[in-house]
Amino acid sequence: MRRKAKSPEDLTIGELRRLLMEKRRNVRQDRLEHYRRTGRVVQLASNQPAELDINPVIETSEEELAPVTEKSARKSWADRLLLAVEVIAVLGLIGIILSGFGILRDLNAEFASALEQPTMAPTPLVMAVVLPSGHTPPDTNGNTRPNEAEIPDHLRPMVQSLKDLPIPPSSPEQAIRIQIPALNVDAPIVQGDGWEQLKKGVAQHLGSANPGETGNMVLSGHNDVYGEIFRYLDQLQPGDEISVFTQKRQYIYEVSGTVIVEPTQVEVMAATSNPTTTLISCYPYLIDTQRIAVFANLIN
Repeated sequence: MRRKAKSPEDLTIGELRRLLMEKRRNVRQDRLEHYRRTGRVVQLASNQPAELDINPVIETSEEELAPVTEKSARKSWADRLLLAVEVIAVLGLIGIILSGFGILRDLNAEFASALEQPTMAPTPLVMAVVLPSGHTPPDTNGNTRPNEAEIPDHLRPMVQSLKDLPIPPSSPEQAIRIQIPALNVDAPIVQGDGWEQLKKGVAQHLGSANPGETGNMVLSGHNDVYGEIFRYLDQLQPGDEISVFTQKRQYIYEVSGTVIVEPTQVEVMAATSNPTTTLISCYPYLIDTQRIAVFANLIN
């Protein structure tokens, strides 16, 4: 039975090479025969090979090709490994660049934050040598005058200079009236706490906070002259309310405490971190050697 011929795809490399060698041999034989017939072939000596293969084909067995194939496979794997290393190196470089940008951004942010100084709330200087409203006790005729004796001698030039401070122009945010229901007080508020201002009502210390603002609104009034507006400050109790009005609205403060201090203890006028008010008057009644200070916090 005749064997079925293999297709070229089914042949091995060795078989393909043998077929190629055989085909070339046949082609050479046909060419030589053609040359003999036409007289163009010289007979070679007997000791010379009958055929001279001008295109020799070296036949290589599969065993000989195996090392070459293995070497080619090793080279292919080496190339892939090198490619993988290059890809990893490129990715690593990209990561380093991105990380560098992130570090640079963080450094810039830290530098910017270092340049930014915290905004501090302005703390006005206590522009006073002694607490306001100081005066001599009224005589039998009701006459009185500023009590210069309570001012230290070396600070009297400063007191004189503070008298020349300009009164700020009127604004809608300024206090214009005060009411203390527990004491039946209802009086106007004027700017500045000099001797002339205190004759007109309750005086607001220049530079202290306006109603509702963060800080200490310092208000002073007489206790035994010019209407005795603050005569009964010592009767105020924690929880009592103080209403202060501007042209725009009403602000309500709640009393938190009371202290008796010396005229030179101006620290009770210091600025605060919350909206507060401090009411100041001479003390005791008709003696006026000390001051009473009532503290209150904004509640509305």
